[in-house]
Amino acid sequence: MHTLADGLRLSMNWLDNLILITYFAVVLGIAFAAKRSVSNSLDFFLSGRSLPAWVTGLAFVSANLGATEILGMAANGAQYGAYTVHWYLIGAIPAMVFLGLVMMPFYYNSKVRSVPEFLLLRFSKSSHLLSSVIFAVASVLIAGVNLYALAIVLRALLGWPLPVSIFTAGLFVLAYIVIGGLSSAIYNEVLQFFVIVAALVPLTVLGLARVGGIDGFIDKVMTGPGPGFLTAWGNTGIGQDNPLGANWLTITLGLGFAVSFGYWTTNFAEVQRSLSAKNLSAARRTPLIAAFPKMFIPLIVVLPGIIALLVQPTIGQAGSGYDYNDAIPILMRDLLPNGVLGLAVTGLMASFMAGMAANVSSFNTVFTTDIWQAYIKPHMPDQHYLAVGRAVTVIGVVVGMGTAFLAASFSNIMNYLQTLFSFFNVPLFATFILALFWKRMTAKAGFWGLLLGTVAPITFYFAYQGGLVQMGSDQDANMTASMIAFAVNMAVSVPISLATTPKTDEELDGLVYTRSAARDQGERAPGDDAWYRRPALLGWSAIVLAALCYVPFSF
Repeated sequence: MHTLADGLRLSMNWLDNLILITYFAVVLGIAFAAKRSVSNSLDFFLSGRSLPAWVTGLAFVSANLGATEILGMAANGAQYGAYTVHWYLIGAIPAMVFLGLVMMPFYYNSKVRSVPEFLLLRFSKSSHLLSSVIFAVASVLIAGVNLYALAIVLRALLGWPLPVSIFTAGLFVLAYIVIGGLSSAIYNEVLQFFVIVAALVPLTVLGLARVGGIDGFIDKVMTGPGPGFLTAWGNTGIGQDNPLGANWLTITLGLGFAVSFGYWTTNFAEVQRSLSAKNLSAARRTPLIAAFPKMFIPLIVVLPGIIALLVQPTIGQAGSGYDYNDAIPILMRDLLPNGVLGLAVTGLMASFMAGMAANVSSFNTVFTTDIWQAYIKPHMPDQHYLAVGRAVTVIGVVVGMGTAFLAASFSNIMNYLQTLFSFFNVPLFATFILALFWKRMTAKAGFWGLLLGTVAPITFYFAYQGGLVQMGSDQDANMTASMIAFAVNMAVSVPISLATTPKTDEELDGLVYTRSAARDQGERAPGDDAWYRRPALLGWSAIVLAALCYVPFSF
């Protein structure tokens, strides 16, 4: 089992502990305040579809900014250097814009409570049940990654035993979701966003100061890891070597298309935040608002990872005692004074709870509405489903505690997380694309395409792990697996669709893409017509800004 090195143990004083305790108190206070707005299952699972866009937008990016993002992307920074910005600029922004501009009208206007429920309306019960089970499994696995990420930090930094860390942190998240439902999770995610940023900015600033500022940073990278650590596209030609071990084809098609669109457009932990918005305009703007802070996260996550490698050059090497996951804790140990240290530990706690809460709240929604209500106990009073949702939250956290240990074999937890995305999100995205844009797509094609599209990357992964397939790196294998998942799904779905009978146009009304449906603005609220709130302007501005952000890493 990989754990953070014992040499990372920190000395927390009374001020650090006070900051941490105060944060816990505020989180529980928000949960109890949110409880007053929970009177039915819609309130618990989707916040009554009543939240403003700025709240859901910050929650959208915060839900992704979990401990796995902070530790994992910093680990990627230490292992791959500037190549890691691909996960943000090509691996997030275009897909977030596509979700807001193209897919949200269909999600929101169909009044579905989850992503799998859309497949029930579009296809059949078999596709719906399969996607529900796949998503439920993926949710608890990803929740477990967040739980494991924080537990190893607490063990190393504070001396808590790993089982105690897992149990305590999981219990706390359980409390505020059960008490306040999704509203509690979302409002806490807004708070957590600011806490996380406030914790990581000092780490970046002090880290740069430690290596001699920007000029010193560049000089040390040039003489240490080498110039390849400062470019995102260098040596990415097919057959060339680079730290990432991937080429431009796997980066653009594997990460930029399959993984990225698969995650951001079908991962209900993210889509659920948009569905909680007060109207369609706010729902569309949710991922678009989130795109702007998302593209600058590398400055406080990836950059510290590279700095950690300069501070501790043996990180990730056999026998060094440090894994790539140790990048952020190394900087915390070496750079932060008491008080700021407490804020940093609180930021890691916040990031963990944001990530795990997002996956647990989406798990309880999918299990309750798409499995329990649809197939086990239909036609029950609404209060029954509200009670089941709270009970399933307990189950989700407990199972997440168990799956936390599955991440223990990965020295870079982001490698593990991307593996899960290639298994579960990419096949679902392929099914959704065909379902939305091809009326000829049938229910049988949806089921078999999704099933075999999930089996294919899992088979490839085990072939890679068994040495039957040689790849440049774990991430290269994940990108390739994602392309395989998408291709297999398409190769299975298209011929089956052509050989089976599709639904009629009347049955597909509102469930497939049409220009009129895409232009539907829904109910408008005061201020929605303001020029700076236009989804198209926000979306294309994010695309252009992301392209400009690539410039410093392209030479």
